[in-house]
Amino acid sequence: MTTEATTTDLQEFTENWLEWYRAQEARIADPHGFLAITNLHWLDERPRRFPDAPGAWRTGPDGVVVDLDDGEELVVGEAPVRGEHRFGVLAERGGVEAVWGDAVIEVAKRGGHDIVRPRHPDAPLRTAFTGTPAYAPDPRWAVTGRYVPFDEPRPTTVGAAVEGLEHVYDAPGRIEFDLLGRRLSLTAFPGHGAGRLMVLFTDATSGVTTYAANRVLTVGPPAADGTLVLDFNRAANLPCAYTDLATCPLPPAENRLPVAIEAGLRIPRERGGS
Repeated sequence: MTTEATTTDLQEFTENWLEWYRAQEARIADPHGFLAITNLHWLDERPRRFPDAPGAWRTGPDGVVVDLDDGEELVVGEAPVRGEHRFGVLAERGGVEAVWGDAVIEVAKRGGHDIVRPRHPDAPLRTAFTGTPAYAPDPRWAVTGRYVPFDEPRPTTVGAAVEGLEHVYDAPGRIEFDLLGRRLSLTAFPGHGAGRLMVLFTDATSGVTTYAANRVLTVGPPAADGTLVLDFNRAANLPCAYTDLATCPLPPAENRLPVAIEAGLRIPRERGGS
């Protein structure tokens, strides 16, 4: 009876993981996802044209501006725009998507710099994508931890996949947990959704079987007593694991774990993974 229950639990655990994995793969393979990016253009006050986007682009104190030639058009929101269009001052880690034919032109701010990143569905990196290698899911990598909030959020500066760029996050607290006989902790950043947390980390597999620079783990809101589950089977790759055209943040120094977490997504084939 116990064995049957355990088998059923493991099957459900595996099916839930597969659902998560398929959603990850769908996002990365999206026609306008990160594999579709054809270039990363850094804007300044000089108007410049790019081969993979319409118009002449510049930025300044009043934000990003594009000047479209006769016959050129973007759709911003649901409105067609022609001539000069002002995107205004963008929020850090924010951005706007403008549609150009079957492409999307991402206009964004990263590390204090305004950028344009065209995304074309026929980009070779996307059309050649065959999926991401991953470790088989194993319940032993899902551990209960405890969230310890800081007295007040701590501004934390981290590096980026692009040299010379920095990201700043307000870290609300840390997560303490036991794994492989070690007491460990991770500084957490705000996640997407109320109360959710995001953890950037590396471990002893980084650069060996998993992507060297970082992996990311999304954690649900802590319970009233601070407990939460860290399921490292769902350790995901950030876009920089696949393309040099991403500006992903790196983990803070204290999030470099001294153990080998053989769980989650592995080095993408685009980086030589198997």
